[in-house]
Amino acid sequence: MTRAELLNASVRGPSGAPVVVFVHGFGCGQHMWRHVAPAFEADHRVVLLDLPGSGDADEAGYDPDRHASLEGYRDDLADLLQELGLSSVVLVGHSVAAMIGVLLQIERPDLVDRLVLVAPSARYVDVGDYVGGHSEPDIDELLDLLSRNHLGWQDPLSTMVAGSPEGPAKDELEQAFCRTRPEFAAQFANVTFRGDNRADLPHVTAPTLVLQSAHDVVAPESAGQFVRDAIPGAQYRLIQTRGHAPHLTAPADTLAAIRDFLAVTAAVV
Repeated sequence: MTRAELLNASVRGPSGAPVVVFVHGFGCGQHMWRHVAPAFEADHRVVLLDLPGSGDADEAGYDPDRHASLEGYRDDLADLLQELGLSSVVLVGHSVAAMIGVLLQIERPDLVDRLVLVAPSARYVDVGDYVGGHSEPDIDELLDLLSRNHLGWQDPLSTMVAGSPEGPAKDELEQAFCRTRPEFAAQFANVTFRGDNRADLPHVTAPTLVLQSAHDVVAPESAGQFVRDAIPGAQYRLIQTRGHAPHLTAPADTLAAIRDFLAVTAAVV
């Protein structure tokens, strides 16, 4: 199978137009971008995909060894872009996909020339003066829940991500989490929440926008501000919404922020 088939990739929009690639976060899928991505299809080539083990990606694309680190997901994106003949794209990555995008831009700057990092965190665990928002025991408890209770972790995690115990965003996230195979979810969660990409950030060379939710218990403002300060010249936009997925809870503001960033950076790329 091709990489596009494995990742359930779709390409829409006019041929030859600037390319925007939307990459979802942990436990989600490309459907999460439906309030934002279609708005770009008139004047951009829009690429959507499901990461291995997520959404409607083919199970054959998931390799426990390859995907034991974010570099495996980075290489999947590189393979996909090369297969599609795409380069110099704008990569919009949510949550853990923000760090996947960072790794890809550093490794292959020819493929990615602008980054939009939505609710990013370079490290979720507090250490020293760094505030990632979670203690080591917090993460241990979450990962233990994922590994031993295949039907019980979706509700608390979807509440955290949505920023509310009820509502359409919470319901959608819970349903998406429930579709993820337990063994895939457990490994991806471990890679996500125990990762530390702080040292990678200064090596980013592309214009970058950090989009931060004002009230995010998964990746608090301190995490987003760290990413902003560590990436040379990064721009920062605070979205007045709750939760870890502003493209679901505040799509109009998220769309406007991305549009503004693309307009400002178009002349300098």
